[in-house]
Amino acid sequence: MASKLLRAVILGPPGSGKGTVCQRIAQNFGLQHLSSGHFLRENIKANTGFPRTLVQAESLDKICELDLVISLNIPFETLKDRLSRRWIHPPSGRVYNLDFNPPHVHGVDDITGEPLVQQEDDKPEAVAVRLRQYKDVAKPVIELYKSRGVLHQFSGTETNKIWPYVYTLFSNKITPIQSKEAY
Repeated sequence: MASKLLRAVILGPPGSGKGTVCQRIAQNFGLQHLSSGHFLRENIKANTGFPRTLVQAESLDKICELDLVISLNIPFETLKDRLSRRWIHPPSGRVYNLDFNPPHVHGVDDITGEPLVQQEDDKPEAVAVRLRQYKDVAKPVIELYKSRGVLHQFSGTETNKIWPYVYTLFSNKITPIQSKEAY
């Protein structure tokens, strides 16, 4: 029996929960998660993050046709709070939030014991600039996918409240290998 191929993109501003949603999709549906943000940070000089701009979305079209695109709409204040409380373990890309996913020991990765860092872009003074930039660049990308009928938008302040809707959407496209109640 051949496995189903599902090509999906999760869009959202910095701190919107894209990584968490992608991780849950991968676990529940047995799909591969490729993080453009992680690749972008690793290969910043190669400019590899997709599809963050209209030009990149059009380039992606030449490679494959997307089955669905999810846009996460999170209020500005929520994003500002999340980002300013976010710390990462650079070698693995693990993300911690001091409010809802803190490390067991402050400033230390749970698995390796190595130090966590706060990216310059996550410091409060840089957050507002990043969010404005995202809004300006993402709008035409979102409009493109909306015009094609593949865009699904979800709004909220908590990933756990958005997740059941994302799960249902994916369940209509591909059979889950695990129940959403695992979260």
